Amino acid sequence: MSGLQAGKADNEKSKNEELLIEKDEAERQKEYMRLVSEIISGRAGETGRPLRACVITFGCQMNERDSEKLKGIIMECGYELTDTEEADLVLFNTCTVRENANLRLYGRLGHVGSAKSKNPDMIVGICGCMTQEPDVVKKLEKSYGFVDLIFGTFNVYKLAELLYARLTSGSRIIDIWEESKEFVELLPSKRKYSFKSGVNIMYGCDNFCTYCIVPYVRGREKSRNPEEIITEIKTLADNGVVEVMLLGQNVNSYGKGLKEPVSFAGLLKRIEEIEGIERIRFMTSHPMDLSDELIDVLALSQKICDHIHLPLQSGSNSILKKMNRRYTREDYLLLVEKLKKAKPGISITTDIIVGFPGETEADFNDTVDMVKQCGFDSAFTFIYSKRTGTPAASMDGIPDEDTIKNRFDRLLAVVKESGTDRSHELQGKTLPVLVEGVNDHDETLLTGRLTNNMLVHFPGSAELIGTIVDVEITESKGFYFFGFMTKKD
Repeated sequence: MSGLQAGKADNEKSKNEELLIEKDEAERQKEYMRLVSEIISGRAGETGRPLRACVITFGCQMNERDSEKLKGIIMECGYELTDTEEADLVLFNTCTVRENANLRLYGRLGHVGSAKSKNPDMIVGICGCMTQEPDVVKKLEKSYGFVDLIFGTFNVYKLAELLYARLTSGSRIIDIWEESKEFVELLPSKRKYSFKSGVNIMYGCDNFCTYCIVPYVRGREKSRNPEEIITEIKTLADNGVVEVMLLGQNVNSYGKGLKEPVSFAGLLKRIEEIEGIERIRFMTSHPMDLSDELIDVLALSQKICDHIHLPLQSGSNSILKKMNRRYTREDYLLLVEKLKKAKPGISITTDIIVGFPGETEADFNDTVDMVKQCGFDSAFTFIYSKRTGTPAASMDGIPDEDTIKNRFDRLLAVVKESGTDRSHELQGKTLPVLVEGVNDHDETLLTGRLTNNMLVHFPGSAELIGTIVDVEITESKGFYFFGFMTKKD
């Protein structure tokens, strides 16, 4: 065997070993689900009713995806899902991007603590980003004695095992890992939609923006094996999924650390070939890692949606440097130019922070200018929130409250104007829409999503949910549309 053949064989062996490890661990966790279900079935018999569980999710789409896994495991364990916290198992999947997210959890815990005093057999659990902070875990241990399960972001898949330990020992279980040891995705999942799904392609972040706690609670970047991702998406497609959302803190840097390097663009090409998948989305993209190769793939793709979320954060070079974003406004403008040239009509959305330490009126005006030049379809705008444990928390020069509010309101007005202008360009066009459900406010209407991620409301029957239909856009409301279905020729 030649050296090249041997190297290829070694790579194939390591891929197979990684998949085997996941399958072995998945089977191990399924055994714990079976054991827990026996206990829960017995307790249901004693109480004369099914035991119920509630999962409350804070934060980003990666947290939403984790909660789908948690719900799937919980259902396999014999619980029925409910939306009320008056349940037998209450699990909080937490976010810690901003300090007020922590405060929201503590507020909810007060209510759950009262409920548990009436139902001592209730199990209360907390997981997610917040529990990766040692000070938070200490506070939970000291001040919230009724919390039974505390685990983090790296071992979500172990919920059944942790539940079994709690149910059989009666003791509080705390299991926090400092880093991910393995990826285990081959477990039950309770998705919100049967026809679309999030797919984790990587975990963690290496960028260390000065305002962000994510690298400290989600760990360093680790990419999933591409074969594993492809297998998961093929299975989803076989089960009726037509749209996937590829998830990662920075999907553009996918592939780092893999034994056989694969770029994000290369992964997208492979996913495009999967039969049954009609739409591909991804988030979040860091401008620093958005390659020309990726832009070329976007230009040629028939399945990648006409939308990219590209966080700007600030239009000021001096503030971008303080944020450690590692690109300039000029770099960002060039990316926008390339994207619009490669994929005419692409929707670009963004994140912007107002009131970062040291932000002057000139810095803010640079941000407003960027919004006007880029023509964003929409933007998530945030007032800077000091996050303990990040470098920015010790920076001076935060503008006063009135100045920040004034800037925030001015920015919102510019973003709204930009989004309205962009949405009016679609009026009168007939576009494909993935039907997501019956309208929340009018049962005669359906609600669906364009490839640019904007919502459209139009008359139709519920049997169309999960299908892609053509809709003529008749009215723009700024950030959503009304329309009518058209017949295909």
